[in-house]
Amino acid sequence: MRNINNRLRKNYRVLDSFKLNDGKTKTTRTRLLDKGFDFDFITNLYTTKKGTTYYFCYDLGYLPLDNDYYMIVKRE
Repeated sequence: MRNINNRLRKNYRVLDSFKLNDGKTKTTRTRLLDKGFDFDFITNLYTTKKGTTYYFCYDLGYLPLDNDYYMIVKRE
């Protein structure tokens, strides 16, 4: 359990390291991986009415976009 929580906290720190404008920003998969982000560790999913799925690590999440881009968002 401790190892999983450490991975979640590291993912949170990676997402938190990006400067958010109006609660969101865009980045690439490569930049996330370079900072040590692990896409296998999330705390919850959020699916919108349109069917878009956001992956969250506590209150910070990401949305996969086209061409290996990701939008990082902060839940209010």
